[in-house]
Formats: sequence, C-alpha cells, structure tokens
Amino acid sequence: MQSPLPVRDGVNATRLRLPDEGPWTTAMDYMMHRWGHIDPQGIEDRFDAGEIVGEGGAPLDRATRLEDHTFIWYYRTLPLETRIPVELDILHQDEHLLVVDKPHFLPTTPGGTYIQESALVRLRNQLDLPDLIPMHRLDRMTAGVLLLSTTPETRGNYQVLFEKRQVQKEYECVSAAEPAPGYPETGFPVVVRNRMTKSRSYLLAEVIEGEPNAETRIERLETFDGGTQQGAAGTTAASLHGTGSVRLARYRLEPHSGKTHQLRVHMASLGLGIVNDAFYPDLLDKAPDDYSKPLQLLARGIRFVDPISREPVEYRSRRELSEAAPIEATQTRP
Repeated sequence: MQSPLPVRDGVNATRLRLPDEGPWTTAMDYMMHRWGHIDPQGIEDRFDAGEIVGEGGAPLDRATRLEDHTFIWYYRTLPLETRIPVELDILHQDEHLLVVDKPHFLPTTPGGTYIQESALVRLRNQLDLPDLIPMHRLDRMTAGVLLLSTTPETRGNYQVLFEKRQVQKEYECVSAAEPAPGYPETGFPVVVRNRMTKSRSYLLAEVIEGEPNAETRIERLETFDGGTQQGAAGTTAASLHGTGSVRLARYRLEPHSGKTHQLRVHMASLGLGIVNDAFYPDLLDKAPDDYSKPLQLLARGIRFVDPISREPVEYRSRRELSEAAPIEATQTRP
C-alpha cells in the first residue's frame, strides 16, 4: 500500500494497522494503549499538529474514531545513532539501478537500533534518491555487491528476475581447510541441500527434517597458513579447531536459494564454520562490534540479463576478505 507521506530524512513513514474492534473509541486511544507509557504527551502533540494521517493523507485529530481508518501513517522520532565507521562504494548507477559494494557491519535496511545507519538510508540521503529500494538483502555482517532499484517505474522488471531465480550470485568465505573434529572429510566441489527454517523470534536459522528448500554449491579455491590470533569475538582463524594455528582456505559459494543465513549454516554443517562467525556453529554471547574482525563472508559477484537493456551484466565486489591470503603470497591449491 502506497504511503501518503513522503520519505523524510531517508526513512519511510511508519504504517500502523488499526484493529477492527476493541475497547478503544478513537485512533488516539489505541495509540495511547500501544505507546502511551513511553511518550503520551508526544502522541497528543502529533495528533494536534496533524502529523498523523490516514488513507489519502487526511490528518487525524484526537476525536478521529477508530473505525474511520484501517491504516494510519506517521513519522517516528529517530534516535541518536553512533556512526558505523565504514563506507559504501558505488559500483554502478543508471536511471534504473544502483549497485554498491556494502561493507561489513552496515545493515541493508533500517531495523532495530539501526535506522540512519543502514545502507538504504545512507544512500537515499547521500544521492537524493527517496524512491531507492533494495532488490535483495545482505546480512549486516556480510559485505559485497548489493543491488537497489532507483525508480518505481521499472522496479517490477528486476523483482521478477529474483522471483524466478534468474539472478546468479557468487560469494566467497574464509574458513578452516579441514573440518572440525567429529565431521567427515568433504570432497570439493560439493552441493549441500537441506530444509531450513528461521522464525522472527529466534536469532538462528535451523535445519529441520523435510523436503530440501536450501541449496549451495561449495568449491575450495585455495589453502594457506592461518594466523594465531586469540580471544576475538566469534570463530577466528586460531580458534576454529581450538589450536594456536590452522590451515585456512578460501571457498566459493554459489547459492541456488535464498534462505536467511543459508551460507553460514551450510558451511557450519560441514564442520567449516566461517571465520569470525558469532552465530554458527556456536552462538556466542552478544558483544560490541569488533571492526577489526569482520565475518569472513563476501558477496563477490552477481550476474543476470538486464531486463531493460536485454544485455547480460555482471557486477563484482572490489573488497577483499581480511583473513584471506594476500594476492602476492604463494598459495596452495587443494
């Protein structure tokens, strides 16, 4: 449903569905029920100033009856946010698409404690593109290629590509070269298939019994000597096997589905949890972000036939994983 309020400061107006019935006489009564314990005066002031609107943008007042509107819209009061010390790089921009190289730690869209400090809001404000919408998402801890639609007129053309799985994605990660104790050796390349689920109320994705709905092809590209760092949040090069030093490897991951945390779960299922992953294989206690130890997962590339130009296109990340062997170093092929 189209919002009657425009984007402000890079953020969409919040939409609230009013209940069909209940002990509330007015829309303001209901909002007081939901949030009056936080800022009752602020709610009254917004109704008095006409800052809360219904369908068609009609301003509501204190007396607007609950049944007069199904949805109402308003602007949230944005909290102060500490800037995340990372930057977005633009890979491509035209009248239909914006392609960026997202850094680790920056969420794709607003949510939770990150609103202004999200890729979407930063880019809307930086480029003055209020209609900007991401075509897909990358986890906050995952870096790499992110596609966004710049205009509603052609957005559907690109959405169809994702819906029909006509977009090929390639990721890279760094993990141990050998599986953790208790896991069998894996011959590469390998295709991992299973059934995954994730509820909104639980941080982790889970593998369950049933028809597979998640598939990833995994290829080991090269192996090299890992570091000896200790004590970092998440799985580190040194702690993968509980030793001071391990052999590491760079892997290419090609997902053929798009489940939440799919790549992290599939690597962990092989006993090869990704370096600096605080979720898989073990959920660690929440800790402040350590910007020196990003999750070693990168959306390296994306390719498809552009629905406007009808030409094949490919966009590649220019970022490198910090735990990967330097390009000039001697590396051993498996």
